[in-house]
Amino acid sequence: MPPIPRDKGPDSTLRLVIEGYTFISERCRRYRSDVFQTRLLLRRTICMRGEDAARIFYDIGRFQRAGAAPGRIIKTLFGKGGVQVLDDEAHLKRKLMIMSLMTPGSIRKLKDLMAGQWRTALKRWENERKVVLFDQVQEMLCRAVCAWAGVPLAEEEAARRTRDIAGMIEGSGAVGPRHWQGRLARVRAEKWAEGLVEELRSGRLDAAEGSALQVISTHRGADGRPLERTTAAVELLNILRPTVAVARFVTFAAMALYEHPECLQRIRSKEEGYLEMFVHEVRRFYPFFPFVAARVRMEFEWKGYRFPRGTLVLLDLYGTNHDARLWDKPDEFRPERFRKWSGSAFNFIPQGGGNHYRNHRCPGEWITIELMKDAVEFLAESVAYDIPPQDLRISMSRMPAIPRSRFVISNVRKARFH
Repeated sequence: MPPIPRDKGPDSTLRLVIEGYTFISERCRRYRSDVFQTRLLLRRTICMRGEDAARIFYDIGRFQRAGAAPGRIIKTLFGKGGVQVLDDEAHLKRKLMIMSLMTPGSIRKLKDLMAGQWRTALKRWENERKVVLFDQVQEMLCRAVCAWAGVPLAEEEAARRTRDIAGMIEGSGAVGPRHWQGRLARVRAEKWAEGLVEELRSGRLDAAEGSALQVISTHRGADGRPLERTTAAVELLNILRPTVAVARFVTFAAMALYEHPECLQRIRSKEEGYLEMFVHEVRRFYPFFPFVAARVRMEFEWKGYRFPRGTLVLLDLYGTNHDARLWDKPDEFRPERFRKWSGSAFNFIPQGGGNHYRNHRCPGEWITIELMKDAVEFLAESVAYDIPPQDLRISMSRMPAIPRSRFVISNVRKARFH
């Protein structure tokens, strides 16, 4: 059995920090292989990309999530004991709890709340000299998802809660001060969320039946007991945080409308199916999650290579979404490519792959798509604005990525397109 191609050098952590989203795919091209091994933080790590790799990666008989996520990700993005780090029955039961919140009716309520945020924002933006879209949309999403989740959010604390939730996302892929700010943001956010859980359980706070706060606070785990308060807080944040993260996709969508005016016209013309194709292409084309991690559960062989038990494995999400074998001219923005997409859960994986009810690790993907569709329609049809000179470059070494200017708009006014 041949050895897995090995990256040169004793440790590649610094190269990962420098290269960011392209780290895995560049080496796969270099070694002409969908799999290679390296060392990250001095730990042996196998990296892989492509549709076949994704199918294997989401095989729960071969991989587990326990012990896979680095501590820096747990202490910023995921939180200790959250659904992302569970396996088997514990994961399935927790996942079903979260998926119970993702019904069409529930998603529609969130969409309605966010529509109200867009209307309110337009009135405010008409009187402002300029608007930093990314920052504004983060707070709008925070307000909407808190209302949807049954989480009380006083006017004076909205900006503060948004900063902490956004800080957890910002700090997850960073090094240095931005990472440590993310850790502090997680501490503050968990303390706040724990207080909400405790207040609901003690009867001092009401939340609507079926709301995220009510469902999570009253959920019983695989052992039949209510979740620990700290765990319930983590899971509540695992509803709020990914929704606020949709602001990145909204910002990328605004960039795409600006850089591809032909897409803007097709959306305004209500071309059948085009809005969803456009949203999918934004999610495929722009950098969101770079990769996901798992550990080998039991030793197995794949493509003639041996995967030893316990080995850390990274699946390249960005690289798979830009794999020229799967996507014709992947570095071109072409929404119409999705007209013939097979619907595979393993070749289009901006938020991971697999079955949403079993092994997919991002239960909010449906919410992401619906919120993006509404945002694109609003930006294309309900509002007009100017785009002043700014730095729209996206650094591929900054994880998570965002345009340097965070997308500034000015002279905002109601649209006259209808």
